[in-house]
Amino acid sequence: MFPQEFTKRLKSQKYINNDALLEALEEPSPVSIRINPAKWGKKPSDSDIVPWCRNGYYLQNRPSFTLDPLFHSGCYYPQEASSMFLEQVIRQTSVLSGNLRVLDLCAAPGGKSTHLSDLIGADSLLVANEAIRSRAAILAETVTKWGLGNTIVTQNDPAAFGNLPGFFDVIIVDAPCSGEGMFRGETAVREWSVGNTVHCSERQRRILMDVWPALKENGILVYSTCTFNPGENEENIKWLIGKKEAECIQLDISDYNGITEIDFEGIFGYGFYPDKVRGEGFFMSAIRKTTQQEKAQSKSQKKTEPCPDKTDIEVANRWTHFSYNRIIKWGDELFAVPCNMDNYLEIYRKLKIVKVGTKVFVVKNKNYLPSHELALSLKLKTNAFPANEIILSEALKFMSRDNFMLHDAVMGWNIVTYKGINLGFVNNIGNRVNNYFPVEWRIRMNKPESGSENIIKWNIDDNDIT
Repeated sequence: MFPQEFTKRLKSQKYINNDALLEALEEPSPVSIRINPAKWGKKPSDSDIVPWCRNGYYLQNRPSFTLDPLFHSGCYYPQEASSMFLEQVIRQTSVLSGNLRVLDLCAAPGGKSTHLSDLIGADSLLVANEAIRSRAAILAETVTKWGLGNTIVTQNDPAAFGNLPGFFDVIIVDAPCSGEGMFRGETAVREWSVGNTVHCSERQRRILMDVWPALKENGILVYSTCTFNPGENEENIKWLIGKKEAECIQLDISDYNGITEIDFEGIFGYGFYPDKVRGEGFFMSAIRKTTQQEKAQSKSQKKTEPCPDKTDIEVANRWTHFSYNRIIKWGDELFAVPCNMDNYLEIYRKLKIVKVGTKVFVVKNKNYLPSHELALSLKLKTNAFPANEIILSEALKFMSRDNFMLHDAVMGWNIVTYKGINLGFVNNIGNRVNNYFPVEWRIRMNKPESGSENIIKWNIDDNDIT
């Protein structure tokens, strides 16, 4: 099933058990999710915890995430377990009590970004970037659902970040790779070639060189791939340290059975092999920048767009917990940005922004229309809008934008909730209830008659996830 050149190379990698790995790649992929503890305090029934991630869980079977309102409202995210090791890298290399500025360079579809959003906290800034436009839109959707509000989503080539020298404390480069760690899927096997591994290695090096100036002195760069290929992994780290003043960081993995420490001429990497860990193939390494880096020079800039007026601020204060000095208005749309205004304007000048922070409302004909982003935001005040609890079948109709009725909705704006979690807004105008679930997010999958057989079951009494 596997390319001959691939299996031949595996035999030369002394830290890999060739036969055991190939046998493991014939088995089904594990299913894992990561809980959003700020929204959802329950654990999946009949699940096992991912050892290196405090909110990560293995599921026994793959449910239908598409038909689960809790997925669409940002209560959890399906994420590959090996990649959740990012949590340990960040905890062991970074001071999480300060106001960090973090870049997730290759961020789509958003698993790492939402994980980072949790780890760095509400007072830090995450810039989640994706170069491809369609994938950047998916990334923005994922970040919106998570609801923490500390993230700006951008769509830029890695070279653009050279315009922000010394700006970031931490940079995550989950580099495009040959995908050998995903060989449980036929597509990854079919697309593999020796030539593509060489092409990937060269592209990865360009990405590292392009983004390196954006990292501050003593900042941390976390490099990862989902391949076993040394030319894309440890050899690239060795190459980077040979070109730049940097040092590789050795991590403590003594609590985690199965992770392989790769020591390549003083370069430390961490390999996840499906015959040894419950996850897909993965590689990760952490590098500290030791040279002095010129910092970005902030320049004052006059705002050309209108600032919020007194009524805008009053509405924002009535609906949200956002600080007034984080509020900005572009045209008829009001946003809360996740950093001070100087940092935001610096990013605005240098990068293409897809998602500013949290859209609060749009002003239309002097009416204030709350945004779907606000419905999913953790900064929405609890009693800002009447809540209407609905059952699963109604929630699926709401998210499919099918004919939908709310008999107890008061006049005006209402929040629709499922199991106490916000799904979105409706507006009761008297003769009908208008559904404001985003058209581009609507569920298109056929819905079963009963509905609940193939979604995650939760331990009702568990409310201790932190």
